Amino acid sequence: MNKNYLFTSESVSEGHPDKVADQISDAILDHFLAQDKESHVACETMVTTGQVIVAGEVTSKGYVDVQRVARQTIARIGYTDSAYKFEAESCGILTALHEQSCDIARGVDGEGTENKGEQGAGDQGMMFGYACSETDNYMPLTLDLAHTLVYTLAKIRKESKQMRYLRPDAKSQVTIEYNEKNEPVRIHTIVVSTQHDPEATQEQIKNDIRSILLPRVMTRDKRYEKLLEPFVNNDSKAGKLLVNPTGQFVIGGPHGDTGLTGRKIIVDTYGGRGAHGGGAFSGKDPSKVDRSAAYAARWIAKNMVAAGVAREMLVQVSYAIGVAKPVNVFVNTYGTGIIPDIEIADKVSQLFDLTPAGIIRDLKLKQPMYEESASYGHMGRTPETVVKRFIDDMGKPFELNVDLFTWERLNRVDEIKKAFEL
Repeated sequence: MNKNYLFTSESVSEGHPDKVADQISDAILDHFLAQDKESHVACETMVTTGQVIVAGEVTSKGYVDVQRVARQTIARIGYTDSAYKFEAESCGILTALHEQSCDIARGVDGEGTENKGEQGAGDQGMMFGYACSETDNYMPLTLDLAHTLVYTLAKIRKESKQMRYLRPDAKSQVTIEYNEKNEPVRIHTIVVSTQHDPEATQEQIKNDIRSILLPRVMTRDKRYEKLLEPFVNNDSKAGKLLVNPTGQFVIGGPHGDTGLTGRKIIVDTYGGRGAHGGGAFSGKDPSKVDRSAAYAARWIAKNMVAAGVAREMLVQVSYAIGVAKPVNVFVNTYGTGIIPDIEIADKVSQLFDLTPAGIIRDLKLKQPMYEESASYGHMGRTPETVVKRFIDDMGKPFELNVDLFTWERLNRVDEIKKAFEL
């Protein structure tokens, strides 16, 4: 009896309307943090035909020109043509930001009833982190490949003279067949839907996906080369390659579908593998454990798997609003752990400071580091330090060195190995 199974993950490009909203929210957050690292921000964005609405709560000593930041973000993504019905310079931008609730601020600032003087969680909830040994970046292969497809497509659109008909909105979906040992056997189906100029034909787009996009994706990883080669060679034994299955994708972006901050939480995390607590990330400063604790849980899971504690690990942490220490820490290694899961969870609690203040300190989360995370996934990215440019409240430019994706660093592996006697 064949015990193989199929699993699917999807991704979307930076030009997808929900991702446009996410990036505007995180760009605004970054500009507040650049001026005041103690800023408390919960910023939501909606985008539609010719219109951007920014709303939420902000408490900060900084000043941000929301219209300027939104327009810069939209232009960077590629919405610079009036034919898209959503264009950086001409779209209307409405702002409805107000000060954070004093009741929430009491708990965050350490004035709650449970932990006087100690920073509490900005909300209740449960957050999950996941890692597996399936790829070099400890992410599920289905999602990693889906991200790579739309990321590479965007690079071709922006940097290449090829596929000049591409427009910013795009989606991908990858279905992989796994064997009973949870090892990838082959790609079953690839779906690529990309917005395009009216002149481009279905045949032209599909041929270019096969001959231009897939070969560039193959260079990322030897495993990709093996899995994608049958598709590039149009091998009859290859799985399905579906390109713009409706036959046309001219109308797209915010004109084709309203975009909202926080509607792509599975794309942002693990593509349906593991679990998700339900809280979105973008537009939220790190006092919100929806964001910071989810990053910490990923950091823990990745370092644990890299250390050899398990081949696959899910970490859950949960909080009560205004309380510093997590209510619980849960670990599931799906039977791959070297010791019982409950013992691993105990060691996690000993090795990692999971108070909001501890997470923010260890992962350096008060930096303006978030816009880059708002497309192509918050997890599985390469840690790096970059120079970013901002504008102060007097309109003068300034630069900051910023550490990106700090939760992806494998900086606790040796300590974990020592604790587990590995």
